[in-house]
Amino acid sequence: MKQNIFSRDMKLAEVVCSNRNTILILPRFGIELGFGEKSVEDVCNEYGIDTSLFMIICNLYSSPNYMPTKYEIENLDIDSLLSYLRASHKYYLNSRIPHIEHHLNRLAEAMPEKDGRLLKNFYKGYCNEVINHFEYEEQQLFPYVQGLLKGVKSDNFSIEIFENNHTNIEDKLSDLKSIIIKYLPGGIMQEERISILFDLFRLAEDIDRHTLIEDKILAPYVQLLENR
Repeated sequence: MKQNIFSRDMKLAEVVCSNRNTILILPRFGIELGFGEKSVEDVCNEYGIDTSLFMIICNLYSSPNYMPTKYEIENLDIDSLLSYLRASHKYYLNSRIPHIEHHLNRLAEAMPEKDGRLLKNFYKGYCNEVINHFEYEEQQLFPYVQGLLKGVKSDNFSIEIFENNHTNIEDKLSDLKSIIIKYLPGGIMQEERISILFDLFRLAEDIDRHTLIEDKILAPYVQLLENR
């Protein structure tokens, strides 16, 4: 049986303090800190956010085994979900990935040239993979969903095609962590390396939740649209 981890009548501050990862959700919905003792529902109403969608995402961030009901998925504000996913893409591309790149470049410059070049090239390859991944979603999947909402179906695209071509951008992050932990020369910027690893672990966990949102919310919703 599905169990709600958080509820809409909880104070939003309690939700954030119960699981620090949920703080990443707030700016993607446009929610600013300073909401006092307001409940989740009150804050969502204030910002014009679909409370059910907000709760599902909070619950997924707190428990990867959480599964929304078919009723919840059917009644979602899909435009809000797409806006949230676009905001997530913007956050990764404009904030987290450049932040990590800045520190990786500092580390690479302190390494022997061969090792530094390997590190830079590997991360550049990862960045290109992420950009292509998000572009595919925003240029192919999102317009397809918006077309379905208008009753327009494509013969060249489906949610099944998307899932078959949906690349895993987490594997390369795992490889990068292994390079930093196992294979770069020791004795060089140890504190910086540990800080970078913490950033990589946090990014990997966040992207994992992002993928769950697409797999457990967006894909089932699109399947329902296709079957109508």
